[in-house]
Order: sequence, then structure tokens, then C-alpha cells
Amino acid sequence: MKIMVVGSGGREHAIIKALKKNSAITEIYALPGNGGIAKDAVCVNIGAKDIQGITKFAVENKIDFAVVAPDDPLVLGAVDSLKNVGIPCFGPEKKAAIIEGSKVFSKNLMKKYGIPTAAYEVFDNIGDALSYLETAPIPTVIKADGLALGKGVIIAETREKAKEAVKTIMQDKIFGDSGNSVVIEEFLEGPEVSVLSFTDGKTIVPMISSMDHKRAGDNDTGLNTGGMGTIAPNPYYTPDIANECMEKIFLPTIDAMNKEGRSFSGCLYFGLMLTKSGPKVIEYNCRFGDPETQVVLPLLESDLYTIMKAVSDGKLAETSVKFSQGACCCVVVASSGYPEKYETGFEISVPEKLADFEEIYIAGAKQSEGKLLTAGGRVLGAVAKAQDLKTAITRAYALAENIKFSNSYYRKDIGQRALKIYDCKKEKN
Repeated sequence: MKIMVVGSGGREHAIIKALKKNSAITEIYALPGNGGIAKDAVCVNIGAKDIQGITKFAVENKIDFAVVAPDDPLVLGAVDSLKNVGIPCFGPEKKAAIIEGSKVFSKNLMKKYGIPTAAYEVFDNIGDALSYLETAPIPTVIKADGLALGKGVIIAETREKAKEAVKTIMQDKIFGDSGNSVVIEEFLEGPEVSVLSFTDGKTIVPMISSMDHKRAGDNDTGLNTGGMGTIAPNPYYTPDIANECMEKIFLPTIDAMNKEGRSFSGCLYFGLMLTKSGPKVIEYNCRFGDPETQVVLPLLESDLYTIMKAVSDGKLAETSVKFSQGACCCVVVASSGYPEKYETGFEISVPEKLADFEEIYIAGAKQSEGKLLTAGGRVLGAVAKAQDLKTAITRAYALAENIKFSNSYYRKDIGQRALKIYDCKKEKN
């Protein structure tokens, strides 16, 4: 059986390694993949946004099943294009991917169907947005409407910074056309939780929860990044909160999309804030998160391909989805200077053999003359699992320390906030 995975990052590497566990899969192609993924799949130099090229390759190579992982090709209609030529796919169609492709759409959807989220206003005129900020509550959150590589959200702690954010998005176009409209919303407070979920548009099965670490520096300092590390499960996400989210957020979202004629099939990501007044949606993503995927999939005990095929066939309710009771930690090793300016082209040295509880997921690397070289900001994720979170974190950092390349850096506090929560729970008990 031939599988095609569209994408080139650590998330795609994690998906490919999980798919490889199915013995019926004989070939996996990554479009375009990267230098590290090349050890686990055949990399094909076709960009993730080249919908025509992806479709042509799938037909010519008689691909049996495709996984479209990144947001851009999903929003551009890659799944629609592949389905039109008879290639079964995991991922939402274009009309459903808009739930991430337009923050204006998703906010209006939540408002219409009573799904809890932050209060907000939408502006497509910079003058109106700046006028609103004269009296808007501060701090506030400014969001570019469209896709922006996970960086289109600015938390403004002063009125001046809020106005500057609007100008950089709408006037300077730092995110291109994604900033033609902005959402200005209420600043929420509370622990953040990421919940990925499998859904076929009828049944929804949440995966194990996770905690992302977005800021570049220790103790959540520095600029926002695509994610500097993750742990799973998230200790804030209790069974009671999970039940509340299912009742008030997850099922209502699936129902809302169906009522809008935009049935969602694939992985629906819920970015949640656990506020004093209950859980609220910060954002939706129409795909697996990165680096959340890198800690969720290692804990998946069921076969990933079987689940994805069931989602594609509309038979998720008939399929077992089981996760282990352990914990997992991912430490992202990045190029110094990320997420701003950084140098690449440095040789990467990784351990020749990994323990059965370790994984290295490559995100930004290339092959050159038999060597693996850095080729991005987030270079790789050092991942480890264990029966408890403390051991998983210790193992992940031990692995990260054994990965060498010039100009590398990583946060030293991934998972520490979560450990404090576990300690507090033990003291109460």
C-alpha cells in the first residue's frame, strides 16, 4: 500500500513514523519532506502548496491514501483536488478548512452557535480599528484574519502596542493578505490547553491533551514562536473539564459546521483557555498541531492508518482509538536567533541508536553530501515518553543534550509548569 504525506516539518515526521508501524504500508512518500524525513520516507520535491503537482504525483504513482497535514494546502483545497481524482484522503475539504483559514469565520461561527469564546470585534478598515482601540479594554489581542504561520496573533499590553500591531498587520502587511481584516478580541486569562481530535463529521474522538510552550525564552519570555516544546497530558485538563468541553465546545462545533454545510473530516484542533467562567476557544486549527503532534502520537496505542482510513470513510464510531496512560515531552532544538534572524547550514550530530522510549522528529534540515544540515528555525524535536511526566522530561532533555550542531538553543523549562500542578495535586490529596 502506497501512502503520501503532504508537508515538511516535525509534525509530518511524527505522522510518518506512526504510519510506518502498519505493516501493510509498503511505501511512504513525503511531499516535499526534509532531510531527516528522508530516512523514513521517499521525499519528493513538490511543494505543499503546489496542489496541481501533488495531485498529478498521486495519480501517476497510484497512491492508495493521502494525508494532507499543513494548513496552507488544506485551505487551498488539496483534499478536494485529490478526492476529485479518486485518491482517498485524511483532512478537511476547503469549505471546512476555513475554520482555520479565516478567524473572522470561526469567531462568527462561535457567536452564532453559542460556543464559548472571547468577546471580539472585526475590522477591515484600519481607521475604524484604530478608533476602536481608543476605548477598548487593555490588554487586548490582535489577530490577522488569515493564515500567518502560527504567528498572526499579537497580545498588546498597552494601547500604543495595540495600535502598532494593527498598523503592522493592516498597513505594513507583515502577513500579506492575511491581514486585510483583523479580529480584536478580549484578553482571556487562565491555563491554555491544546486538544487534537479525530472526527469524521459525525463522531468526534479527542486525543490526549497537551501543553504548548510558545515563547522563545525560558519562563515564557521573548517572542512568540511556532512552539518551543510540549508535554502531554496537560494536568489542567481534568476529566470534569474534558466532559464540559465535549458538551459545550467539541460537539457543538461539529454540529455547527454541519449546519453550515461545511462538515469537517480530519483532525480538528481546539486551542482552549480555561478561564474562571469556564473553558473557552482561543482558536481552531484544521489539522494536527506542531509540536503537539510530537507528544500525542507517541502515546497512541491504536494504529494511526486504521483511524485515518475510518475518518475518511465516515466510520470513526466503529474504530478503536486508544492512548497509553504514560506521559511524553518534546524539547524543540532550534537555531539561535529564531524566530527572527538565524544562520543555517550547520551539520547535525544525533545519536546513532535511540532507546525505545525516545524519538527525534526532524523539522528544519536538509541532506548535503551525506550530511544532515540545519535548514530552518525549529530544527528538530527531542522526544521521550515514560510512565510519569517527570521522567519523560528528564529523558527528553538527556536526548536533547546529545544532539549537537553549531548555533543551537533550546528552552530549559519545558514541562516545569505542569510538574508544579502535579505537585500541588499530590499535596491536596
